[in-house]
Formats: sequence, C-alpha cells, structure tokens
Amino acid sequence: MAAEDLPSEFDVVILGTGLTESVVAAACSRVGQRVLHLDTRSYYASKWASFTFNALLTWIKEHQEQLYSNEVQDWSSLLQEGEETICLSNADSTSIRNVQVFCFTSEEDEKEEDEEEVVQCCIEEKQEEEEACAEEQTAHVEQKHQEEEETTNTEKEEPDPARPLETTDQSEPSKKKLTYADLLKEGRRFNIDLVSKLMYARGSLVDLLIKSNVSRYAEFKNVTRILTYRHGNVEQVPCSRADVFASRQLSMVEKRKLMRFLASCLEEKQEEELEAYSTRPYLDFLRDQQLGDNLQYFLLHSIAMATEDTPARDGLASTRHFLRCLGRYGNTPFLFPVYGLGEIPQCFCRMCAVFGGVYCLRHPISCLLLDKSVNRCTSLIDGCGQRITSSHFVLEDGFLPTRLKNEAAPTRSISRGVLITDRSVLPGDQDQVSVVTIPPVEAGLPAVRMVELSPSTMTCAPGTYLVHLTCQSLLGSAYEDLLPVVNRMFNTTQSGDQDSRPGVLWCFYFNMDDGSGSTEVVDGDRFPSNVYVCSGPDAELGHEHAIKQAEAIFHKIVPEQDFCPPAPNPEDILYDVDNTADPDGVLADDAKDERGEDDAPAELQEQLQVEE
Repeated sequence: MAAEDLPSEFDVVILGTGLTESVVAAACSRVGQRVLHLDTRSYYASKWASFTFNALLTWIKEHQEQLYSNEVQDWSSLLQEGEETICLSNADSTSIRNVQVFCFTSEEDEKEEDEEEVVQCCIEEKQEEEEACAEEQTAHVEQKHQEEEETTNTEKEEPDPARPLETTDQSEPSKKKLTYADLLKEGRRFNIDLVSKLMYARGSLVDLLIKSNVSRYAEFKNVTRILTYRHGNVEQVPCSRADVFASRQLSMVEKRKLMRFLASCLEEKQEEELEAYSTRPYLDFLRDQQLGDNLQYFLLHSIAMATEDTPARDGLASTRHFLRCLGRYGNTPFLFPVYGLGEIPQCFCRMCAVFGGVYCLRHPISCLLLDKSVNRCTSLIDGCGQRITSSHFVLEDGFLPTRLKNEAAPTRSISRGVLITDRSVLPGDQDQVSVVTIPPVEAGLPAVRMVELSPSTMTCAPGTYLVHLTCQSLLGSAYEDLLPVVNRMFNTTQSGDQDSRPGVLWCFYFNMDDGSGSTEVVDGDRFPSNVYVCSGPDAELGHEHAIKQAEAIFHKIVPEQDFCPPAPNPEDILYDVDNTADPDGVLADDAKDERGEDDAPAELQEQLQVEE
C-alpha cells in the first residue's frame, strides 16, 4: 500500500517484519484486530531475511558504507497537550557490524571488469561453443554416413571378447571451478539467510505452523544427516535405532550402551540422579554412565549440541528434546524450509494480510507520541508527517531509542559466516542437508555450529553448497571467531596446503546482536505501558525464544483470545452464504476446483508438507 493511502487509526501498529513481529501480526489480525505492519526496509523479514546473491551484495555494500539516515524532524506542530515525542532509531544502524567479504576464485577471473561485460562475454563464449559443437556434430554425422555406405555389402565383424575395447578420449572432464562471474550469473538461484536455524520436528514453531494452517504457504525438507567433527575427520552420527545398529563406527557393546542410555533419558527417574549434578556439567554426568569416549563425544556435541561446561540439567533436557523429535518427519529431529528461513516470516505476514492486515515497506518512521499523564503512547508519526493512532505498539528492538534502553544490560553478539563451497564436507547423496557442532579447535575459541545446505533446498546454485557458521562472539569480530574453523575444514588461499577438503568460492562474515537477552534490554521504569519490544534472533538452533516471546506479547494485547487459531477452510466460509443466492452450489464447486486437492483438510501429520 502506498504511504499516502494509509488509514489513520488501528488497534495494533507493528514496526519491523522479523519472525516475532510477523507472528504477533498474524495472531492479532486472526482474532479481528486492525493491524498496520510497517518496515523501513525494502524487504520482508528484517534480520531474519533471505537474499539472492546479487541482493546480498547490495545489502553488504549498504552496511559496509553505513548508509543510514538519522535526520531528526520537528513535528512539534502535531503534538497535543500533555504529549512528548520519542524519536525512533534506525533498525540496522548498530545491530549489524564487522561485515567482511572474501572471494577465492582464480586470479585470471578476478580482473577488474564491469559485471555486465563479464556476463556478456560469457554469453558470447557460450554461443561460440554451441556453434562449434553443431559444426562438429554435422561433420561426425557425414563421416558416419560414409562409413555405413562402405560397409553395406560386408558382414559385420563380431567383437572379440579376448581383445580389449578401443578406448577413446571420452573420459568426463574435470569439474570446472565456478568463477565470480558464474556466481553473479546464477545469483537468483541463491537464497542466503542472515540467520542460521533449524526447525525441531516437535518444536514450538512447527506446532504453531500446524495449528494456524500457515504451513500451507511453505514446503519443507528433512535434515538428513547429523555429523560430528573429531580428530580432523567428519563422520555421520547414528540417531535412529536403525542407524545405530547399522553404524560401523561403534562396536556392538557401544551400540547396546548407547541404546540403553537413550532409552533411560526419556524416563523420569533420572530426575533423582540429576540432583547430585546440580552444580556439575553434563560431561561429568555422561562420564559416570560409563559410556566411553566415543559415545560421550557423540552425545555431548552432536545430540545434546552442548559444550563441556553445559550444566547437567540443561544437557539432559537438550538430549530429551532431540529424542522426542526423532521419527516424526524423518530419521533426524530437524526440518528446513525450502527457499530458506526468510520464507517463514513472510508466511505469517501472508496470513495477517488475508485477515485484513495492512502492509507498507520502505516506509519512513519518525517518532512515537507519549501521553505523559498515563505513560502510554497514543500515536505514531511517520516520515511523511502522518499521525497514526493506535492502542498498542510493537517494536523491533532496533527501533528502540537509546534513552529507553537499559544501559546496565550486557551486550552480547553472534558471529555469523556464510560460505559458498564447491562440494560437501562429507560427500554422499547430493540432496543431503547436514548439521554439525564443531568443538573449540583451539583454547579460548567458541564452539561453532555448521549447517550445510545442498541445491535441493533451493538455497544455492547446482554444483555449489551453502555453509552457515554460527557461534557466540568471544574475540570481537566474526572473522576472528570463525576463521580457525574455516581454515581447518575448507580450502582457501589462507588455509595453506590444498587437499581434498571442500574449496571456498566466496564467503562473508558479520556480527549481529544476540536477542536472547531481550528482557534485560528495556528499562521498565521509563518504558510506556502499551509498547512491546521484540528481540532479534538468538544464537540457539531452534526458534523457541522467538515464538514464546510472540505469544507473550499477543496475550498482553488481547488476554482473552486464543493464540493463532486455525484459519477456517474455504468450504466452511462458503457454507455461510445464503443458499438462495446459489441454489445449485455452483460457487462451492468452482471454489473447490480453484482450491485443488492440496488444500483439503488433512490429518495433523500431513498438514506440514515435508518433501522427501
């Protein structure tokens, strides 16, 4: 919707289109609230967004140059008696930082040429190759006809089995390394997430997608492999019962111990045993179970996905959650949305729009108007000077003004790295989607979570893999935190000797704020009572924090309503129409034809479309 067409009165105004804000918007709109959803950016999903390769280059350039406008406009003429302004900040001014980009293509492909000239050159070369191939094929056909005419009246010679077949130079050519020009040309095939997370099969996000019927707007793939990195080798971790007994990495004794321990994890009697480990790490608990080094390593780093200092209670809870999610949609507990995680906020935005929510991107936002007598915000003034009144305001934390932030809150940061590689860290089926937790490779470095996506997820071009690296920032910048892992597991010009490890074609690093400490960000003494802050992504693998926060905000706005109830099926809506207007049921039949069989009601397990 154009800015000049915006209504001036709503029940809920939401700034930012991240996951938490989008879920709140969908939930409020679904129960009849009038919702206005604004964002200053030109794309949906805020810090949860996905970009094509070319769009990502533009995003990187903006953050490297810090092209932010912080002009403060004077709207005092719009103030009413007893009101004061709360100027809003730019959402991306400080939340994304330390952006660094590296390209590892061959030197002859790094000439300083204009991108359009490079692409045009590639097109001309392709046309020349096609013409040469056509001429060669024509000559080959003519030669074949001549040979057939010469041997028309002669008997065909039977092949001698004792004589080896003549071998011509028909071996497959070696795989050509993609160049930077190739990445630009195939840029639309990439969908690169700013956030790297997976969906637990029995996690809060999957449950919400099923409950609300928002799952109909997206497709999902199973994460097929849980990997481990130990002694310089990448190996697959057995998760299901079948995988455990088929594994060649474990002895029969280890297999029995592992199955016995996993079965006991789901029993409540272990709560009594945990009392003795209230102040001890999970690793001590595993050691006392007499599991052996191999099993302890697998359980700690690949199943619980914890570190050596994780408390025993937290480690066991993570192990239980992992086990309870197994088998619902595959042999691993994880799902990943096709086209990237940026699809999920857009799915909830679509639901909000279906129920009357109003959306406007690239919309400048100026300030909130605060009624000091009741400590409540009454209106929003946008960059065009329009006054928009509302009962509730939901803000992405990046818009929060500095004076309302709690200065005593700790500053936490997430280090992120995104790599485009030429092959998988563990070659196998080309459709594999893998996750591996890499323990600290050196003392003082963080543990790193790696998610490797194949082209089957529609997030990277054929012949490439997309690798996401995530960890808590310890050394100050993402480059410093993640470079040792990249050099250990991949080939780059900085990693020394070139070997069989995957090669990095292009990568970039950046830091973003950790949203897990959202409750500490706001200074409650100075905060308006009807303004709610949504934090950004946290460093955890799942989406539990974002969904719980969205539900909490929703119940503050409409306490008596159900959170994201299922959307009615189209046939249920049509049944409310007066039958006299359509006595033959033509409208219902037409709607069924347009809807198709895929939208028909299904069992709970079938509502989430998982592509095998």
